[in-house]
Amino acid sequence: MSVLAFSSPLATVAGTMPVLLMFGGSTAPAIYVILTVMLLIFSVGFVAMSRHIDNPGGFYSFVTAGLGKPAGLGGAFLALVGYLFIGFFAPSFFAVTMQSFVAGLNGPDIPWYWYALGIIVVTTVLAYSRIDLSAKVLTVIMVLEVVVIVVFDVVSFASSGGEAKSLSLAMPALNDPTLGLALLFAVGNFFGFEATVIYRQEVKDPDRTIPRATYIAVVGIGIFYAATAWAYVAFFGTDGAQSAAQHDPVNLFNTAVTALIGKIFADIVVVLLITSTLACMLSIQNIAARYGFSLARDRALPRALGRVHPRHKSPYVAAIAIGVLWAAGYVVCALLGVPAQLIYPIASGSGTFSILLLLFIASVAVLVYFVRERRVRRESVWKTILAPAISSVFLGFVTYVAVTNFPELIGGSGLLTVIFMTFTFALFVGGVGYALFLRAKRPDSYARLGRQRF
Repeated sequence: MSVLAFSSPLATVAGTMPVLLMFGGSTAPAIYVILTVMLLIFSVGFVAMSRHIDNPGGFYSFVTAGLGKPAGLGGAFLALVGYLFIGFFAPSFFAVTMQSFVAGLNGPDIPWYWYALGIIVVTTVLAYSRIDLSAKVLTVIMVLEVVVIVVFDVVSFASSGGEAKSLSLAMPALNDPTLGLALLFAVGNFFGFEATVIYRQEVKDPDRTIPRATYIAVVGIGIFYAATAWAYVAFFGTDGAQSAAQHDPVNLFNTAVTALIGKIFADIVVVLLITSTLACMLSIQNIAARYGFSLARDRALPRALGRVHPRHKSPYVAAIAIGVLWAAGYVVCALLGVPAQLIYPIASGSGTFSILLLLFIASVAVLVYFVRERRVRRESVWKTILAPAISSVFLGFVTYVAVTNFPELIGGSGLLTVIFMTFTFALFVGGVGYALFLRAKRPDSYARLGRQRF
């Protein structure tokens, strides 16, 4: 449920999926199927690696094991800042949605930044507590979201009257110039599944739980989004889905829901979109807190961030620190007069690029690790060589597309592109440099990086 909350089903269906339809049109369902297959292949090596790296560092530990401690610390900085950026988009998105909802009820005109600060307080309190409390909250919200989207899917397919053209699965052409962008925007909808390994010390029987959660998450998210993209195509038609998305991507889902089911159901969707944003933000804060916790335990960050709550058993200091950082960022944005609508595309796009780059680096690290360990660990060639190699090529292609189309990803100008892309690569290079500094000046801290046994 934490993984599903990260992907924020309702926010994805209402916000990101129309962008995918703009580029992919009627091929959007097939694009989700292709991504599901490719990320399942990535998960094969990912899960195999998780059985050998017995700590909660996630990609930080994986990259360290495969490519060395300097690269591992660079990957950790990408993960931590990437998740912080992705999470930073949520309060502004929540604030804009709440403002519109309250205005529709003739409520008070509250500045957007108060809504943003309010949701930060709520998620920080939940992240401070035991992970099972967050899981219970996320489960309730996710079930409600899934029910609403399934109702939309069923009614949309029923309204198509079984028209074969609208219900056919159109495959994208390899020479389609928009295919790369469609893959880029769709792959971000799966993010969060890779974070299953960071809960290793908090779950029962991790050797069974983590692989099961990872595969269920990838398959579940893929099928769920493919079906909903198909429902869009069924409602708007094969030829009309892309043009409708290009004409009004912001209100595409609301338009379809209102026409199919009615205004009351559309209002319920808005309420759930608000709670969906809260769930997404809570999931991200939990993940980022655990990356901060792992880095602090390895003495790459202040040791206070590595404290565990005596009763809740949560990395509560790291969770609070993230909440304080987000709140401080929004106070600065409010004082500078930055519009809320400008914050979330830049924050989510920059964070998405960081995590995508990390996925590619981790896939290469898994391949290198198993090639190096081949003589010692006699495991399936498919799990340890072929699957990581295939996923490395695929994720390398999507990363290349992200680099060449970064302005579209963040919805920004050339200057913003240079600033945020340079910052992203500087994170990795800076992590490598910091690790080399630790090796020279603080060898005891360097030895702890990744908490590897070799």
